[in-house]
Amino acid sequence: MSVDALAERFGVTLQTVRRDVGLLADAGLLARFHGGARVPSSTTENIGYLQRRHLHEEAKRQIARAVAAAVPAGSSLIINIGTTTEAVARELLRHKGLRIITNNLNVAAILADNPDCEVIVAGGLVRARDRGIVGEATVDFIRQFRVDIGLIGISGIEADGTLRDFDYREVKVARTVIEQSRQVWLAADHSKFNRPAMVQLAHLNEIDALYTDLPPPQSFESLLKDAGVSCVVAPA
Repeated sequence: MSVDALAERFGVTLQTVRRDVGLLADAGLLARFHGGARVPSSTTENIGYLQRRHLHEEAKRQIARAVAAAVPAGSSLIINIGTTTEAVARELLRHKGLRIITNNLNVAAILADNPDCEVIVAGGLVRARDRGIVGEATVDFIRQFRVDIGLIGISGIEADGTLRDFDYREVKVARTVIEQSRQVWLAADHSKFNRPAMVQLAHLNEIDALYTDLPPPQSFESLLKDAGVSCVVAPA
C-alpha cells in the first residue's frame, strides 16, 4: 500500500505513517519501497522492479562501492539481473579494460557510457518489467565464456544457506553464470537474509564472496564460515 492510502485508511498524518512504517520495517515486519510499504512474505512473486529500485537504495550503493573497489582493471565479468548489480555497474564507470557479459539491458546501457569497457549483451527473451534477458538462448550464449568474476544478485538467502529466486528462467541463467565463472561474488543487502522465495538457485558453498551492507544475522556466521565464503560488509 502507498503511504497516502495508509494515512487515509487509519485517519492519521503522512508523517505518522512514515514513522510507523519505519519502525515496522526495522523490526522486519514490513518492507519499505519509495512511497509505500508491503508485507515481505511472498514466496511466489517478487516486488515490482520500480519499487525494488528504491528499496534499500543507500545499502545497494554501499555494496556497489565495495564490489567495484575489488574488481581489478582488465578483468572479465558476467553481471546478471538485479537492482543491486545495476548499482555495481554505475560504480564501474571509471574502470579500465573491463570486458563484461550481461543479460541485463539496464547494466548494458549504464556501462555503454564507459569508453574503456567492452560490453557484450546476451541474446534471449527480454522481460519487459525489468529488461532482464532470460531463456535457453541466454543460457547457451553464456556457456561460450569463462570469466574471472561472476556477479549475481539474489532474492533470498534461507536459514540453511540456500539461495533462492522467483523466476525459474532467471535462475537457469544465474546457475550458468556460476558454472562459467572462476570466482562467484554475491551482492545482497541485509533484507535478503531469511527472505523466502520459490526457486532454488544455489547454496552458499558455491559462492566465493558475499558483499552486503550489514553484518549477517548470527545464525549465518557458521554457515558462511563452513562454506568458505568471504563476507565483506560494505562501509557506510
